[in-house]
Formats: sequence, C-alpha cells, structure tokens
Amino acid sequence: MELAQTEAGLLLLGALFVFLGLGVWIGLALAMVGLVGVVVLPMLIPAMPAMPPEKVMGTAIWQSIASWTLAALPLFIWMGEILFRTRLSEDMFRGLAPWVQRLPGRLMHVNVIGCGIFAAVSGSSAATTATIGKMSLPALTQRGYHLPMAIGSLAGAGTLGLLIPPSIVMIVYGVAAEVSIVRLFIAGVLPGIMLMVLFSGYIAVWSMLNPDKTPPSDPPMSFGQKLRESGQLIPVVLLILFVMGSIYLGVATATEAAVFGVVGALALSAWGGSLNWTSFKDSLMGAVRLSCMINLILAGAAFLTQAMAYSGIPAAMAAWVGSQGFSPFMIIACLTVIYLVLGCFIDGISMIVLTVSVVLPIISSTGFDLVWFGIFIVLVVEMAQITPPVGFNLFVLQGLTGKGMFEVMRHTLPFFLLMVVAVAIVTVFPAIVTWLPQTMLTR
Repeated sequence: MELAQTEAGLLLLGALFVFLGLGVWIGLALAMVGLVGVVVLPMLIPAMPAMPPEKVMGTAIWQSIASWTLAALPLFIWMGEILFRTRLSEDMFRGLAPWVQRLPGRLMHVNVIGCGIFAAVSGSSAATTATIGKMSLPALTQRGYHLPMAIGSLAGAGTLGLLIPPSIVMIVYGVAAEVSIVRLFIAGVLPGIMLMVLFSGYIAVWSMLNPDKTPPSDPPMSFGQKLRESGQLIPVVLLILFVMGSIYLGVATATEAAVFGVVGALALSAWGGSLNWTSFKDSLMGAVRLSCMINLILAGAAFLTQAMAYSGIPAAMAAWVGSQGFSPFMIIACLTVIYLVLGCFIDGISMIVLTVSVVLPIISSTGFDLVWFGIFIVLVVEMAQITPPVGFNLFVLQGLTGKGMFEVMRHTLPFFLLMVVAVAIVTVFPAIVTWLPQTMLTR
C-alpha cells in the first residue's frame, strides 16, 4: 500500500482502539472514527482528499438505514421475543425427549435439536443458549446426565442461532455487503444441518465410549404418546416451516415473511395463554432496544466505511494482498484467525460491519462467492461466541450453571474444534453453501 494510505489506516485503527478503550458505545465509536477520517486525516496527511463531513455522514447514514430489506430485522427480532416469553422451552424439551431416547446419548441430543429449532425463531445465539439452557440443564442434571457434556453441547449448539435462518447476523451482513438476504437464508440451511449432525455425532460417539456416564432410557412410548407429548411444539415447527417456506419458494420476501412470523407468533402466544399486555409490551420493547442498537452500529459503520472508501484504504489493501501472491485458502485461513482474535473483544455484528468494507474487495479479487463468504463469516462469528473473554454464550452458561469461565470454556472446547472442522469443510467443499440457493432460485 502507499505510504499515505498506510498511515491513514494506522491512524483510524488507533483511534478506534482509543474510543473503544474509553468505553464509548461501539456504534458511536465507529461514527467518531469516521469523523476522524473525514476531518482530521486531510489535515494530518495532505495526500488525503478533503470532504464535507456533514454531507458524507448524512448520505452514509441515510443509505444504511433507509432500506426495505433492513425492515425484516426488527420484525424477526420481535418474533423471537414473543416466542421467548411463551412456554416454548418447556414444551420443546418435553416434546423432543421421547424422539431421542433410542439415540446414543439420549436426551443430550435435545440440546442440539432444541437449539436448532429455537434458532429458527430467534436469530440470536445468546437468546437460544439461554432459553434452551434454562430448561434442559436442570432436567439433564436431575436425570443424572454428565454435566460437562451438557454444558459443552449447549454452548456449541447455541451458536446455531446465528447460522440457521432467520439470522440477525445474516441480515446485517446482507445489508452491509449488498447481498440477497433470501440467498443467505437458503445458503445457511445445509451448513446448519451439517453442524447439527457434527454435534450430535460427537455426542453419540462420546456416549458409546462412556456408557457409564449416560443414564438408562425412560420407559418406551407409543407413536401416539410421542405425538401427544409434542402437541405444543408442533405449531411452532409449522410456523417456522411456513415462514421459511414462503421465502424459499419465492412467495414472500424476507420482510414479508417476517410479518407472517410476527402475526403467527402472536397467534400462538394467545392460543397458549401467555399473551397479555405485559408480555406484549416487554416483547415489543425488547425488539426495539436490540434493533436500535444494531441500527446504531450499522449507521456508525456506514459512515466509517464511506470515510475509508474516500481515503482509498480498502482498494489499496486489496491491491496489496493481490500483489503478495497469497493463495485463496491462505487468505481464508488468515481471515479466520483475524476474526477469532476480533471475537475475543467485540460482538459478532460489530465484527462484520467493522471489517466488511476492507475485506470484501479482497474476497472479490480472489474470486470467492459473496454468499459463500457470508456463511463463512457467520460460522467464524459463531466460533467467536464461545471464545473468551467476550464469548457471549460462555457468559450465559456461566450465569446458568454458576461455574467459572475457564471451566465452562474447557467443557466447550470439543464443540469449538468441531466448528473449526465445519469451517474447513465448507471451505474445501463450497457447494455445501452455494448449491441450494443456486438450485432453488434458478428454477
């Protein structure tokens, strides 16, 4: 890179660390760094072009927020908030337990399958871990299951909230990278199933190697009894299938499907008797708070991205990487390490909006599909959810179990390694990500 752009990049990076170190909200910190790039850099580095800050900021923030696609974000969050306040977690454990009794590991698989189902209504990793954990950990402990495995499987499976659509992180990436949300949702299905199979496969193998740590199965049930136990869970599964099916079949956009999801969640909540004024208000305010936080981060990141684009830093970095002769796999390996390090300090949404303007030119120049890269980045962000010191799933499990951070982290390690395997698989076989959206959207 040219000297001026290198200096500009270092100054912006230093400013970001200063603001974050002072405890400034990350959305405001990004906007302030953008202001440094627009106002301060041209004064310090004569080679940098001068720009009117009010016009750059106004244009960038308006373009980032005024998006019809982004309207799906608060709606999907509200859908998850509504169902979070129902008896979904209790119904899920009772409804899934009879179907996994014959599998090696038995009820331990409820963590994986339950997180996979709740991920499809939540879109949040921490909410998925907390909701399923509140019900499954006490139930598994009472039945004599191995607590370290229960904690580890819940931490790993809880990250599915980011990968299985509708995913908040996918929406944020799609808006930031200008990639189709529908394609991202469809692309996340097979990797999500693959990750669930990896987790359940590990639980099964571990259980067969440690039969003394798995309690005996409950008395067998008839098929009709199993259906009756799953009676409260089936409507939620049908709602998920309806919402996602309307997107996959092209009947509705992601935003329209989110509206269907909110209406269906309200109906299920009313039918189950958990919908009242308090729960309605709490779910709505919860969705507003989270949506406002995400929009503030997106607005700040958009201004910073615009400032960096004017300075030429992303293009110069992409040209520099291209001139080094790095292989595509080496670039992906380096990005994996970078995102894991970032994940130790900031949350997944901030990671994406902070890096996308710099990383996407590099990815495009190496020929990677941007939909594939979206799923890759979600997988790596998932891994960051269970890495200290800012692994949100670790914090949730620490609160649920009362265990120390390092103990929870030790129990989670095998599932972290399985996620590393998943990243390697989708990198070597990218068709796992790209085949389904190409097939469904070209018919």
